[in-house]
Amino acid sequence: MNQKNLSMWLKGIILGIAVCGTMLCGLLIPMFGKDMVERNPEFSHWFVPWLAVLWIAAVPCYLILYNGWKITVEIAKDHSFCMENAVYLKRICVLSLVDSGYFFLANLVLLFLLNMSHPGVLLGSFFVDFVGVAVAVVAAVLSHLVQKAAELQQEQELTI
Repeated sequence: MNQKNLSMWLKGIILGIAVCGTMLCGLLIPMFGKDMVERNPEFSHWFVPWLAVLWIAAVPCYLILYNGWKITVEIAKDHSFCMENAVYLKRICVLSLVDSGYFFLANLVLLFLLNMSHPGVLLGSFFVDFVGVAVAVVAAVLSHLVQKAAELQQEQELTI
């Protein structure tokens, strides 16, 4: 598989994830939330705060996808191992950690301070936080490896 094909496939995957995320955040979560409120009117005051928390949590995810897109552009140019990609991967790491931390703290605030959650939801959110931290670790390792490969490539270009 050449660089252009790989880049095309990666861009397709990124677009697919973006579309699925938009459908989830824009259609499904509000629809299921409204349905829950109709069935259980005592939870009606929970709808807007939870929707805001989830929409805010989606912003770093789309920034991660944007940085992933920039990596695919570099791959298409046959610059897979360049310092720019190391920087993009580092940003993905930071964004993923920020999003995981935000989501964890938002769950704690909604549960303990505002009494707008359930302990089971907090326990379920640990899975989401774990996935975010795992993405951050993978991105940090890849960033380090891409940086080392870029340095080796740069040294090799300078030798005769």
